[in-house]
Amino acid sequence: MRPRKYRNVPTDVDGIRFASKAEGRRYAELKMLEKRGHISSLKIQPRYPLTVNGLHVCTYVADFEYLDEHDRLITEDKKGVKTKDFVIKAKLFHALYGREVTLS
Repeated sequence: MRPRKYRNVPTDVDGIRFASKAEGRRYAELKMLEKRGHISSLKIQPRYPLTVNGLHVCTYVADFEYLDEHDRLITEDKKGVKTKDFVIKAKLFHALYGREVTLS
């Protein structure tokens, strides 16, 4: 089997498949924060269409989305490597949705 491009190791947490161990660990942290009431409405892999002037460019799939303690909507990505594709999608996301992608 060929090694993965970014050396990530897929992992399962709570029966959910994550692209990397780091992403799985972050999910476990967020679940604990949600259980303690520090965050709420945790979603996994929310999808955002990136459409400009009626043209669908692509879809950005974040790792997580949740409401923080101040009821601010946080869109988060767990990245080991910030690829060019991610940088472009994050800029489009910001332009279209008015929010930054939080990197963890």
